[in-house]
Amino acid sequence: MAHPKRKHSKTRTAKRRTHYKAEAPTLAICSNCGAAHIYHTVCGECGYYRGKLAIEKLAAV
Repeated sequence: MAHPKRKHSKTRTAKRRTHYKAEAPTLAICSNCGAAHIYHTVCGECGYYRGKLAIEKLAAV
């Protein structure tokens, strides 16, 4: 296994880690109800995905 001969500096480590950052998810508009939801996921409001019913929501009791 590779073993470093010298310690990596904090600057060098930070340069490598600059690309690890959180990004806002891409949102889509539901064609059925108009609510915003994350791409490639079922709409949380109506349960439709790509124009078809994927999940039937149970009525709140």
